[in-house]
Amino acid sequence: MKKIMSAAAVGLLLTAMANTVFAEPQIPAAYVAIGDSLAAGQTPNRAIDSGYADLIAQELTRNQPLAFYSKDLAFPGFTASDVLESIESDEAKELLGSANIITVSAGANDLLRLVQANAAEGALSFEEIPADYALNAARKNVEKILSELEELAPSADVYVMGYYFAYPHARDSQKQGTAKQLEQLNAILEQEAEQAGVTFVDVAGRFGEDAVDLVPNSGDVHPNLDGYQEMANAFFEQYGGELKVEDTELPEPAPVTFEEIQQMQEEEQPSGEADEAQEEPAKEDTSDNDSAAKPFEGEKLDYLAIRQALPLI
Repeated sequence: MKKIMSAAAVGLLLTAMANTVFAEPQIPAAYVAIGDSLAAGQTPNRAIDSGYADLIAQELTRNQPLAFYSKDLAFPGFTASDVLESIESDEAKELLGSANIITVSAGANDLLRLVQANAAEGALSFEEIPADYALNAARKNVEKILSELEELAPSADVYVMGYYFAYPHARDSQKQGTAKQLEQLNAILEQEAEQAGVTFVDVAGRFGEDAVDLVPNSGDVHPNLDGYQEMANAFFEQYGGELKVEDTELPEPAPVTFEEIQQMQEEEQPSGEADEAQEEPAKEDTSDNDSAAKPFEGEKLDYLAIRQALPLI
């Protein structure tokens, strides 16, 4: 039997919709994504490709003038303190000063680097006291990041991106503790965003705890392109509610591996510096390890954020 919504309920719904406040679209848009590997667009297979920031920039380009877009300040492995440090450089200050849209992904590495995940057994474990300290450290640094952005980017609308549950392949009995910690992280990010007068973007609701189709590699916590599409559309719900990245608009995969990025960097270095880099001992290959990769983990290379030149419109 069909349920009929009462007139009072309809009235409340319409009132809520009327009271929803969106930021005015920035025209032309000048978009900078800062943060960890999600902002950089890390794939589930140790590569950099189109992430949520790229999809946001692409959709903005389709619908309005885009002056520029950059994810040069997004690096895999960054904790909230790393993100804070990255925006304080002279180059970052110049870039942020020209931005009118900024997305921030910061905080997950503080917490999830403490999680021990065994992909083969579907097991998760962490120690609660270190996790509590990590959450508090993330809170303090996110507060500082948002305070800095208020000064560095006075014309920008800032969006703090929430996080999804990163271990959908784990056994259900193993998920609760880690999921609760992630809920706390998202609550902290939402609270800090509210106190700073910026916008929090809820991502967790689009993933849930069983999104194996969006986080397909049981040994890696990064989403595929469909997952990044969900994150981009969560942003657009806050940006204006009208724009949306459709399935038919997703770009063809064009991943660049960390090894290829490393090679590009070495080719750009003077010969003496490149020789020194080659003399460094090789890192142990952990690609066949049954343990899930640490969240947003990656080498601290100088050029992990692939630059994409977009025309001025």
